[in-house]
Amino acid sequence: MRVLITGAAGFIGSNLVARCLKEGWDVTGVDDLSNGHTEFLPPLFAANPNLFLKEDFSSESVLSRIRSKWFDVIFHLAAVPRVSYSVEHPIETHETNVNKTLQLMEACRNNVKRFVFASSSSVYGGAQKLPTVEATKKDPKSPYALQKSIIEDYLKIYYDLYELDSVALRFFNVFGPNQLGDSPYSTAVSAWLTAINKGMSMRSDGDGSQSRDMCYVDNVTDACVRAAAHHNDLAAACFNVACGDRTTNKEILEFLKGRFPDAKSHDAPWRSGDVMHTQASVNCIHITLGYSPLVRFWEGLERTIEWYNNNWSWISNMRLNK
Repeated sequence: MRVLITGAAGFIGSNLVARCLKEGWDVTGVDDLSNGHTEFLPPLFAANPNLFLKEDFSSESVLSRIRSKWFDVIFHLAAVPRVSYSVEHPIETHETNVNKTLQLMEACRNNVKRFVFASSSSVYGGAQKLPTVEATKKDPKSPYALQKSIIEDYLKIYYDLYELDSVALRFFNVFGPNQLGDSPYSTAVSAWLTAINKGMSMRSDGDGSQSRDMCYVDNVTDACVRAAAHHNDLAAACFNVACGDRTTNKEILEFLKGRFPDAKSHDAPWRSGDVMHTQASVNCIHITLGYSPLVRFWEGLERTIEWYNNNWSWISNMRLNK
């Protein structure tokens, strides 16, 4: 399998690079390093200009490789992911998340077997019915969520009109190694572990009763690999990628305080527009792709703690104080 991973030096992208290399696939990565870090990648991979391209995913260099049929599968993870940033800069984020993504898709027409798109649970806009199924009406509440939703719709059109096979994976609250506390994708887990390691207090929004379907990153990379390797057309299907359960912020905070006796927290106001609860149904992706969560939340949390403990010396030298 010859694959291209956009956003390869980011949190999820770097973990996917490692998983695809483990599969024995021929991997090329591209990242402009606006959010990514080459430290997350295997040194020989990051140093090889034929394997890791330090440029925009919509550059002519990348698009020409795609048009030359270099790749079987495109994993499109690159994006401007900050929800708050998209609210402040809707035109700029639309340019990357929609216009440039369309350029990428256009290059893929008749040139790749499958386009795997990293979508988001934010397209639901805070669904009232839990667990949330894929057939739930989309209701994006931010430009970022709308941009993800637009590409999902374009994928359906590109399959119907041009036979570009694709799949949209709606990631829920992904956490794990390589997620920094200042990352655009950062969850409360990475923010709190960063605060603990810096001797700072953990911020608790509201009363901590909000809950999330927390998905360890290995589950996400497994879903990506399954989507790429599936033998039949996926026809622009959308799948939730999650664990199918939920954990409250209060439960996580209390665990971390028990795990780290010196850890402290402070209360903060509820975040405006914050969703109270998320929980996905993973029945569809299980039936179609055979996906089941490999790592449940509490095991994933222990693995993430271990990663922070083992790597804090160089993590602290990155962009945590930005």
